[in-house]
Amino acid sequence: MVIQETIHTERLVLRPFNFTDAPRVKALAGDRRIYETTLLVPHPYEDGMAGAWIATHQVCFYEGRGAIFAICLRRGDLLIGAIELQRVGSYNRAELGYWIGTGYWNRGYCTEAAKAILEYGFKVLWCHKISASHFVGNPGSGRVMEKIGMVREGVLRDEVLKEGRYVSVVRYAILNPSETGFLC
Repeated sequence: MVIQETIHTERLVLRPFNFTDAPRVKALAGDRRIYETTLLVPHPYEDGMAGAWIATHQVCFYEGRGAIFAICLRRGDLLIGAIELQRVGSYNRAELGYWIGTGYWNRGYCTEAAKAILEYGFKVLWCHKISASHFVGNPGSGRVMEKIGMVREGVLRDEVLKEGRYVSVVRYAILNPSETGFLC
């Protein structure tokens, strides 16, 4: 049986979630600012939602649809966010998604985690292309994408519906450097 690995970076540990993480996920993801900057994190974040979400992770991994990691500080294993790669379509593509608890914003944690996940996507999942999107009103997420070597591909106008209104997103992507000859 294949087991989702744990990834270590200079300051972080990216590991599979476990059910004991549910209260911390609820506390972090329940912040309205997380909801406002992400498409799929609900608000209010009610009891049981975190456990139900964590319960989907193993099936996703074992079916080859992607991998979801808890972002934890290396010292003390404190959970500070989540990052994932979800396979898209049949052409070795994946979509990168992430959120970091607001108390940990602007410290480089998201960039550090995203760099490690790109490497995982290219070397372990054999992705040819990894894409990511952010709401037009969330340029901080775009800066993370640029710092990890992604290239802006364009703006998708009125791409998603959030709180009853259409929101445009900015699309970024990066190709596997071992296939293109370019380095991240």
